Amino acid sequence: MFQVGEIISTFEKEEEGFNLKCSCLKLITVDCSFAERHHAELYANPFFNGLVEYIIYGPVVSMVWEGKNVVTTSRKIIGARNRSDSALVTIRGDFAYEIGRNVIHGSDSVESGRKEIALWFPEGPVSWESSLHPWIYE
Repeated sequence: MFQVGEIISTFEKEEEGFNLKCSCLKLITVDCSFAERHHAELYANPFFNGLVEYIIYGPVVSMVWEGKNVVTTSRKIIGARNRSDSALVTIRGDFAYEIGRNVIHGSDSVESGRKEIALWFPEGPVSWESSLHPWIYE
């Protein structure tokens, strides 16, 4: 089984050049109606009910990550949707077992990220900047 801390530390690895920061994090138990809203665009697919059942099974750690090229960078960290297509140094490559049990979800665009942040964090992200920011970014 995986540790949530290992996944978080993967996103934080500055030596890999990721330079992402977490602006929201919470542990939440997802109910059925919330899961259906989260996966609404997949409603017509035969695997929809399985996705809903999987996400409501236990608590979920929901996070928002920020940084330069955050969608592209996080998709590299997460890995391909199908574990067999993911490199072993990605979260899905290291921790996922089957495509329907993917251990992690990541937004595929800034637009979908905004929608998901509004759903998962209606109070909005915490705004802060590391003291290292001016030394890292121009």
